[in-house]
Amino acid sequence: MNLSMKWLRDYVDINVPIKEYCHALTMSGSKVECYTQEGKNIENVVVGKILSKAPHENADALFVCQVEVGKDSPVQIVTNAKNVKEGDLVPVALDGAVLPEGKIKKCKMRGVESFGMFCGLDTLGLTAHDFPYADPDGVFVINEECEIGQDIQSAIGLDDVSVEFEITSNRPDCLSVIGLARETAASYGIPLNVKAPEYKGVDGNISDMLKVDIHNTEKCQRYCAGIVKNVKIEPSPRWLRERLRASGIRPINNFVDITNYVMLEYGQPMHAFDLRYVEGAHINVRNAVNGEKIVTLDGVERELDESMLVIADEKKPVAVAGIMGGEYSGIMEDTTTVVFESAYFEPTQVRRTSKALRLKSDASARYEKGVDRLISMTCLKRAFELVELLGAGEVLNTVIDCDYTDKTPATVDFDSKWINDFLGTDIPEENMKEYLSRLGFEVKDGKVIAPSFRIDIECKADIAEEVARIYGYNEIPSTDFRGVARAEYTEEQKFIRSLRNTAVSLGGYEIATYSFVSPKYFDKIKLPENSRLRNTVKIMNPLGEDTSVMRTTSLPSVLDVLSFNYNNRNEKACLFEISKEYLPVSEEKPYINGDTLANSGEKKHKYEYSLPEEPQTLVIGMYGGDSDFYVLKGMIEQIFSEMHIEGVEYARAEECDEFDEKSAFHPGRSAVALKDGKALGIFGEIHPDVQENYGIGTKTYVAKLKIDELMKASCSEIKYSPLPKFPAATRDLSLIVDDEVPVAELEKAIRKAVGKILEKVTLFDVYKGKQIADGKKSVSYSITMRSHEGTLTDEQADSAVKKALKALSAIGAELRA
Repeated sequence: MNLSMKWLRDYVDINVPIKEYCHALTMSGSKVECYTQEGKNIENVVVGKILSKAPHENADALFVCQVEVGKDSPVQIVTNAKNVKEGDLVPVALDGAVLPEGKIKKCKMRGVESFGMFCGLDTLGLTAHDFPYADPDGVFVINEECEIGQDIQSAIGLDDVSVEFEITSNRPDCLSVIGLARETAASYGIPLNVKAPEYKGVDGNISDMLKVDIHNTEKCQRYCAGIVKNVKIEPSPRWLRERLRASGIRPINNFVDITNYVMLEYGQPMHAFDLRYVEGAHINVRNAVNGEKIVTLDGVERELDESMLVIADEKKPVAVAGIMGGEYSGIMEDTTTVVFESAYFEPTQVRRTSKALRLKSDASARYEKGVDRLISMTCLKRAFELVELLGAGEVLNTVIDCDYTDKTPATVDFDSKWINDFLGTDIPEENMKEYLSRLGFEVKDGKVIAPSFRIDIECKADIAEEVARIYGYNEIPSTDFRGVARAEYTEEQKFIRSLRNTAVSLGGYEIATYSFVSPKYFDKIKLPENSRLRNTVKIMNPLGEDTSVMRTTSLPSVLDVLSFNYNNRNEKACLFEISKEYLPVSEEKPYINGDTLANSGEKKHKYEYSLPEEPQTLVIGMYGGDSDFYVLKGMIEQIFSEMHIEGVEYARAEECDEFDEKSAFHPGRSAVALKDGKALGIFGEIHPDVQENYGIGTKTYVAKLKIDELMKASCSEIKYSPLPKFPAATRDLSLIVDDEVPVAELEKAIRKAVGKILEKVTLFDVYKGKQIADGKKSVSYSITMRSHEGTLTDEQADSAVKKALKALSAIGAELRA
């Protein structure tokens, strides 16, 4: 809802800075999205009077004008405008002026200096709807009362401020200028001045000219109609056009503008019919007939059904009730007699009809939320008042009012103690009554009587909210919730939080991908045809084939994001995702519940569905920069260290059957991490064929870790060791071993043989070359030993090394000479 501040001041006497106003209304519950100052992008443009106009001596299409702009001497302007003459008032953009299209500077045009330019409507951001008398293709010749040298904004009314409010669906009363004026008055504690509309009218009996019947009083509870004779269709006056423009509605003509003006002012949609096109001069508010058709004002033919409410004459529908008029129901240039409609339509049927017809309008948007059911006649009178004010026709002083509304107001028990207990405040009862009175409520005999425009009031909490927002949310003291357990992270949430922080600290950027994927993803990672991961949970109503199954592995999702980054020329990437996989437990099992289908002897079947397992995984993907197998392994080891997981061993990926995704990895450059024989994860370089499938033209490295297994392997108790009191003894071993023997197996043998005095084993060299026999490799370790009971002697250290050599010889390792 866009609110014109000029229009607002008709109802409340307020003059505060616009930022202060926006803050105050937001804090009282009417959220302001933004505000717009009309003409803010126009500077140094003034009203000028053309003193003379002469042909340009060097150009037949140009003219040289001397223009008075309120300064000591006239300004020379060169123009090609043919629609201006001596004595015309025009907008003049002077040297240095700012316009929506850019900045204006003095220049020479065919040798003659021009110290500015004349402006047309489009140059000022206006249209012919704003000033109907102006030439849309030429310079804007001003017919308004203004002074020479006056800023153009004030001269043509381009100086309003429009405030945009976000109106929630429970407050349709605020979809009006008067509704927001009421909120303004309540927020500032100032009077609200809304006068009852008045009109004189001319003698005449409307029943001789029009008849109205409501055939469905549930969907249309009130229908008010009036007639204007001898109408004059012409543009609306400037003040009305300005207010519509500031509210975001384009001016059309005086009668259409009146209906829009009343809708904005009171929140009540209205419609104006040309009486000539109401056959039989008989309006019937009825349900449509199945297959009945109407061409709406937007020129589209729409087929109706019996659930839809229409406004019809004796032969055909002329409007879809509460949404849009028919093609011939509007106001024509030759219209002489107009029927004004002001009605209350039930919100649900308007919403359903609008959705079924795929037809939205400003009227339907208001009716769907609910309008004041008692205001129809007031709005009709306001329309008549405007007709007389604009001199647009003769208003009949009799009206038709078919009224079936329930006028019983909504009431709620008033209990100031309950409200204070509910809010945690100590507001005096009299203050509460004063706040409610500002908002139009009445407190009487222990009840709060809600005004008819407040359709959202249902219980005591609603009344407490009204009190709280006028009292001031900032004035309510902060208190702890009573009877509510204190929220804490679960152990799993703490673990995942720590895991995420560790991944970020290692340089990873977190991503989030969809859990539903395409079955083609399995082929892209070369998953075996008989893999259990191809058994998926299928989505019954997928968005498409690419999102038709729940993923059983997160690997393709991360590779997809890596591919996207690579193909968008990101030189390097390190990404991670903590996500779930969905592994089916069993097939669905049909069973019969004993019921039979109607009109048949067939049994109805239901299905038991076992929910899938949803293991969580951490997937890391990287390419470019310093990415390689050992960098990725180092990241994984750091994760294990931060998660307090010790004793992890590594094995070749092809030797482990735990991960079907190993088909996506390079067979010689991938590994699995194991703890006590249980697989924690798989990592390594992606297979070249898989890289090609994803369009990644560089070596890519990925790791997948099972979060559930990491939690089981994590040591919950952190043990601290004192700083060592005794020095360490270090020995280096260089071994010759078969090339097939993993270095991890050598390390394992050393750890077991040395025993509890071992502090650290460090691999510092692996060598294959001329001095080493074919099929062999040299592996060098640094062994650090320390005792916490005393200084190790050389004999103790050498004895431990001999045990290590003996254990190593059992797996074919010999000391290098």
